[in-house]
Amino acid sequence: MAERLAAAIALCRPQDDAKAGAVARRLVLDIAGICVAARREDYVLAAMAAIDQDGPCSVIGHDAKLGVEGAAFVNGTAAHGEDFDDTYEGGPVHAGAVVVPALLAAAERHALSGSDLLRGIAVGVEVMCRLCAVAPMKVHQAGFHPTAVFGVMGAVAGLGAALRLTQAQTVNAFGIAGSMASGIIEYLADGAWTKRMHPGWAAQSGYRAVRLALAGFKGPRTVFEGQHGFFHGFANTAGGDFEAMLRGFGSDWIWTTIAFKPYACGTMAHPFIDCARAWRARGIDPLAIAQIECETAEGIVHRLWEPLPLKAAPPNAYAAKFSIPYAIAVAIVHDNAGLGEYRDEQVRDPLLLRIASRVRYTVDPANPYPKRFTGHLRVTLEDGSVHEHRQDFFKGGVAHPLSDADLLHKFNANCAHGAMAAPHAQQLAHGIAALFDAPVAHFPRSSAST
Repeated sequence: MAERLAAAIALCRPQDDAKAGAVARRLVLDIAGICVAARREDYVLAAMAAIDQDGPCSVIGHDAKLGVEGAAFVNGTAAHGEDFDDTYEGGPVHAGAVVVPALLAAAERHALSGSDLLRGIAVGVEVMCRLCAVAPMKVHQAGFHPTAVFGVMGAVAGLGAALRLTQAQTVNAFGIAGSMASGIIEYLADGAWTKRMHPGWAAQSGYRAVRLALAGFKGPRTVFEGQHGFFHGFANTAGGDFEAMLRGFGSDWIWTTIAFKPYACGTMAHPFIDCARAWRARGIDPLAIAQIECETAEGIVHRLWEPLPLKAAPPNAYAAKFSIPYAIAVAIVHDNAGLGEYRDEQVRDPLLLRIASRVRYTVDPANPYPKRFTGHLRVTLEDGSVHEHRQDFFKGGVAHPLSDADLLHKFNANCAHGAMAAPHAQQLAHGIAALFDAPVAHFPRSSAST
């Protein structure tokens, strides 16, 4: 499979797709804004402090320059740290937070053109998304984070495409990367920071695998489908639809369908947030709520619903990002679920805790997850009256995308959250818009302005 995928990558021209340039610009703009928003957060500062490696590559929102691996790690960690980054509805997987940091760093290190950068981002995101279809949901069920596990392969694919590796080199890079993939989901237990670093780790590991392959290091050609291969290890399966990796590759591009988040939390909570905001619009006192019942998908129960007492009273703001009861409560009380709603002081709000404790769920066996994300609320009041709300789509997704104006508003709000002056944010946005037309793709320096 690695040989066939490498051959398909060598022949493809995603930059010729009419949608490619616009989607890539939206993706880089979104990632850059989130990195700026997070640039002063403790986990980003810790990630930077852990890197002892100067180099030519930009750290978004900072004056520091690092080597390729260091910049890819820090930018990938910042991009995913607030769980506000893009997602692929068929996964879910967060491709931009891996592929964009890896490709931006490599572009500055290797003087890649804007066209090469575009090609690499497109191929990297495409491969990450396609890997989700091989064994749907099984990676999560095995206890691993698909963004982390698939991310290293997406980074290899994108870097290989941008750096014009030979097919043999790309095969070796995939084989090597199989031993670099990692990312367990035990962060769910207490809101620890490890999920935040998963895309950064995948981005830096993809680059290291590519450099090893360029130097002649060998990796197994059966890395994907082998008896002891990638999917055996991370999905606990010897089967899988491996043709999904290749079916229509180079002609049927799915990377252009990636979705952009309006809320700063786990994607599958978003339709529930919209339902909660719709209930709030009725103008009823939240203290009148007796119970909230939700129909949900079985595939998200272990991450966003259970253990229910912990989800109803998350120990910190990061843990709250993976709690549907908290998402519902914060939407009812604050009519939003942005960066400001996920702070430690908010998590301890007695009213939020009261509402979250009243949320229950039942599994709907007909739920279309992971192909589509849905939401449902049945709110019973103390007087016995019932209000019901359903939403069968993810706002920001394929069927209901954020407009360019929506995405620019999100970018500007993120830059403001990160204390970047409005003129500098505007300069950064203009620089990103021109990035893919540049003979040498350097990330705009205005990102370091304070």
